Amino acid sequence: MVQIRAKQVRKRVRELPKIIEEYKKKHPQKRRDYGRYETLFRKRLKLATKNLEELIEEAIKPLFISGKNSNKYSLNLKKRIRIILVKELTQKGNRTISDFLELFSFLSSIDVSYKTIERLYSDDKVILGLHNLFMLSLRKQGISKIDCCGDATGYSLTITKHYRSYATQLKEKSKEQIFVDKKLFTYKFALMDLETQMYVCYGSSLKSEKDAFDKAMQMLQNTEVKINSIRLDRYYSLPVYVNQFKESKVFIIPRKNCALANGLKWHETLKEFLLNTEKYLEEYFKRNNSESQFSADKKMFGWKVNQKLGERIDTALFVRVVWHNILRIYA
Repeated sequence: MVQIRAKQVRKRVRELPKIIEEYKKKHPQKRRDYGRYETLFRKRLKLATKNLEELIEEAIKPLFISGKNSNKYSLNLKKRIRIILVKELTQKGNRTISDFLELFSFLSSIDVSYKTIERLYSDDKVILGLHNLFMLSLRKQGISKIDCCGDATGYSLTITKHYRSYATQLKEKSKEQIFVDKKLFTYKFALMDLETQMYVCYGSSLKSEKDAFDKAMQMLQNTEVKINSIRLDRYYSLPVYVNQFKESKVFIIPRKNCALANGLKWHETLKEFLLNTEKYLEEYFKRNNSESQFSADKKMFGWKVNQKLGERIDTALFVRVVWHNILRIYA
């Protein structure tokens, strides 16, 4: 059995810039064909639109809702879910109108006020239906035991601040404090299956990236999805995160001051990083799939959330997660 020391791991971390530079030369990043991407996106959107009615019906079929206020809405649950899905998808005004002709005809028989649409974001039954739609998308793809990557991103709550440029200026160490004090942004964390590029769990928070991660892990516990391997960025390069995945292979980049005495799983992860660095990095950099899909989501929905209340912000982001998965069914 090979014994390792903390100073060996720290030395390898200091050497990483040169190692990564050499790695990138051997593994050049493929350029995306944006013309092909747009063509495939339009095809997926049309297929998703044609099948959306059937998916919604299948998602709400298991629901049995009773109570004195169960029929207080002028619209049934299926129509309410339609509205919130279409509203969130079409809020970005510069997308080609031809892509949404079928979506608009999908709502042609519905006439409601702006306030009715706003209240959908706090409607427990709609949120439950969306959850079932999310779980249905995973079942459609047969997702059970996966190799995945996880990351967090932010959405602006005001048009005066853009998340990516603001976070770059403030650096990682000050993110949490700013989100708590000023509520300029909201965090979203999601785990994504590498094979299907579908999200398997999700969490959002106005407080911190950690809070969003914790909510996502709670959601994961309520699914039947098992993690074979997981890739996380440096924010999660701590034993408290790595040790949560005792049955999974974990790929993180250790911090400069890392120590070994933090449990067997943590020790095994650092050992793998030290002894098989190049192969380890090859697995770790699959994490870039998260960033790629977050970028695609923001291109589709925009980088801003228009809701003001915390629960409605969470629902808006969840609708986007559901749409992401629905579109991946037809990839």
